[in-house]
Amino acid sequence: MGHKKEASPCARTPRSTAAPLRSDAQRNRERILEVALAELTRSADTPLSVIAKKAGVGQGTFYRNFPSREALVLEIYRYEMRQVADSAAQLLSTREPDRALREWMDGLARFAMAKAGLADAIRQATSGPGSPAKPGHSPVTEAAELLLRRCEEAGSIRPGVTADDLVLAIGGLWQLDPAENWQPRATWLLDLVMDGLRAGAPGR
Repeated sequence: MGHKKEASPCARTPRSTAAPLRSDAQRNRERILEVALAELTRSADTPLSVIAKKAGVGQGTFYRNFPSREALVLEIYRYEMRQVADSAAQLLSTREPDRALREWMDGLARFAMAKAGLADAIRQATSGPGSPAKPGHSPVTEAAELLLRRCEEAGSIRPGVTADDLVLAIGGLWQLDPAENWQPRATWLLDLVMDGLRAGAPGR
């Protein structure tokens, strides 16, 4: 019986070390995505070996996460889209709805610039025979809908605005050049859209 008691902590060891290992793998993956976004925005033809080296991971680790260029490019796109979508609820938990919407729109602008910078890489990844389809915007659209409805309930924007309306209103973001100093122009454009949303709000 004594042997059983001594063995039980050892039996728990693999479970206690599994979580940090998963965290390391997740950090590696996110680091690869961050470096790949920067490098592929600069040049759609950047070798994967260069991305792996700058991310500080070995070739084996890299290819376990992303077995092909297409898989990497589409995961960057999905990752950036999820970051924008997930931020909506986080912002609403700490800010007034209209402030959360405005800050979320800044994140959407960064996503638009990432997408524009990756346009060539995305086109290459989705244009060949049997290539995967380009991901849609549904998580971002759902996040926009959540923010707009919260703002409407709070009386801080005019009623009846849909996520599709918002995307059309800020469509100019996708015309900005990510290689230039796009932030001031994006801020001005989004402030203008926000002023339009607030006009006619019942709470104003």
